[in-house]
Amino acid sequence: MRAPLSWLREYVALPRTTTAQDLATALARVGLEEEAIHGGEITGPLVVGRVLSFEEEPQRNGKVVRWCQVDTGSVGGEGPRGIVCGARNFHVDDLVVVCLPGAVLPGGFAISARKTYGHVSEGMICSARELGLGDDHAGILRLADLGLDVQPGPDVQPGPTVQPGPDVRPGLDALGLLGLDEQTLEVNVTPDRGYAFSLRGIARECAHATGALFTDPADLPTPPAGDGGFPVKLLDDAPLRGRNGCDRYVARIVRGIDPTRPSPQWMRSRLEQAGMRPISLTVDVTNYVMLGLGQPLHAFDLRALREPIVVRRAAAGETLTTLDDVERALDPEDLLICDADGERVLALAGVMGGASTEVGTGTTDVLLEAAHFDPVSVARTARRHKLPSEAARRFERGVDTDLAHRAAELAVRLLVEYGGGTPGEITDVDLREATEPIRLPVAFPGRIAGVDWTLEHVRAPLIEIGCRVEDAGADLIVHAPTWRPDLRAPIDLVEEIARLNGYETIPSVLPQAPAGRGLNPSQRARRSVARALAEHGLVEVLSYPFVAPSVHDDFGLERDDPRRQAVRLANPLSDEQPELRTSLLATLLGTLRRNISRGQTDVGLFEMGTVTLPAGPVQVAGRPAVTGPPGPDELDRLRSAVPAQPLHVAVVLSGLREPAGWTGPGRPADWT
Repeated sequence: MRAPLSWLREYVALPRTTTAQDLATALARVGLEEEAIHGGEITGPLVVGRVLSFEEEPQRNGKVVRWCQVDTGSVGGEGPRGIVCGARNFHVDDLVVVCLPGAVLPGGFAISARKTYGHVSEGMICSARELGLGDDHAGILRLADLGLDVQPGPDVQPGPTVQPGPDVRPGLDALGLLGLDEQTLEVNVTPDRGYAFSLRGIARECAHATGALFTDPADLPTPPAGDGGFPVKLLDDAPLRGRNGCDRYVARIVRGIDPTRPSPQWMRSRLEQAGMRPISLTVDVTNYVMLGLGQPLHAFDLRALREPIVVRRAAAGETLTTLDDVERALDPEDLLICDADGERVLALAGVMGGASTEVGTGTTDVLLEAAHFDPVSVARTARRHKLPSEAARRFERGVDTDLAHRAAELAVRLLVEYGGGTPGEITDVDLREATEPIRLPVAFPGRIAGVDWTLEHVRAPLIEIGCRVEDAGADLIVHAPTWRPDLRAPIDLVEEIARLNGYETIPSVLPQAPAGRGLNPSQRARRSVARALAEHGLVEVLSYPFVAPSVHDDFGLERDDPRRQAVRLANPLSDEQPELRTSLLATLLGTLRRNISRGQTDVGLFEMGTVTLPAGPVQVAGRPAVTGPPGPDELDRLRSAVPAQPLHVAVVLSGLREPAGWTGPGRPADWT
């Protein structure tokens, strides 16, 4: 997740002197790891320039360059500058970005005045890629194309025109104008910290790490839902793990949006700094709210919808053409957004929308969807269809259950302010169930961490992360905040207490290593066998114990051969190798094959490892509880479900056992 520092400062009161590296160091203390720091790579004079004139000069190699006269204000001296440029997509009076001598562009590319194509070029007119703003290198970056407030002169050829802006003038510092002087901190978000997949979540962690004041951007007053909103039905008749795939659905209508209005430059810049491409005002607003608050939104073209919206599971044979123009066969486990009373499929819930109701260039009325979907349902759908969308990444890690209506309100406000829209009806279908509080013994965190923590050491961090804490004698009753769905058990709270009190305060104690009695008989026997085989010139290898079911046919085993009865893994690393081996040769021969395929034909290998030999039908051991150590009965049940895993040794030979030499022609490997 990329977090521009200027954006973070709106949510947490960081000192102006705080750099991205300072923040990365502070966040590491509370468990957020730095991935990279972006921005701040351009140094030196980068200014706005106005193209006064140019002459096109054909070259011998067939290329046509332009000898331009560019007004850069008073930066570096009065008068226009002569600059050679190979692009041809700009016109007289266009405002462009000029890199003057002494500047350094991303990648360490230093700019100086130099002679080229018969002229001394005093700088460079830049493209988006040269500035690190995108991948477009086809032409020069014009400020008018960014939607900045500029007014082309009268000699300009037809192109985008916007209202004049008195602040955008030749000589203006383009670093600040384009946000190129800003730093962006990228953090690595672990699966259990889904709230950090937003500026809101990272800002909250910045407050924990630095003590700065945090202001919740989601703290917005929202209007109540009325009776005339767009009808919505939540009909999940096949919930996973007994939980509905969608327990809240907020629909907000905005009418009269001007589709010709561009997104404001500050929003475009923030999206680009966060790693997303600006598209249109409506789409940019939904992405901006998702990045800022962590709540994914989806916008439907209201005119293409038919009442009511229905959230349901897919039926056999249904298909959906998603926004990437791929027709996808749906699975009965897929949760869908439908309209026309469930007859037409509109979207894969929490993953990606469909093409039939896509917001286009002529869309004026939209329906904004802000919902809460089950993490497991979204994760399975995203993996099944190989669609790791930004929305799915957040839903599968857990989104704040009390955020949908506030995120929708923020999106509506932005569309009204920048798109000229009018807010319409509100629908809010809420089937959420109250979460159970966590009973935490006061002494439990200190016992787990090995630290003598007082009651205040335990209580204060929980309150700081947003928990509501009640005293109950020797225990605390903890109500986790809605943005922390990962807090489910006492051990989860211990981790929060430890990280906010400081991992560095937990002492490192080296455990005592009592003197042993040497190797046991089994270990001595194993080492003796391995040593004897190695002394005969064989090389020990280790292979993965996973095989394909077809390996039994390759060995020519009879249908009733007990070695065909193998344990099948519920979650294999590869669908092509889902079984555990019943013979070492099944995997050792694969190792031999790879050696031979790489030209190593004279090979002697051995492997010592376990095989899995179930004596009958494979039993299901079940999952032991995590609230305490397993009891004797539970241990017996687990042991009885584990099949026999004896230790075997196998040897394979190929090519020459003794190489050819002065003693003779060599001896091929055989069984003797």
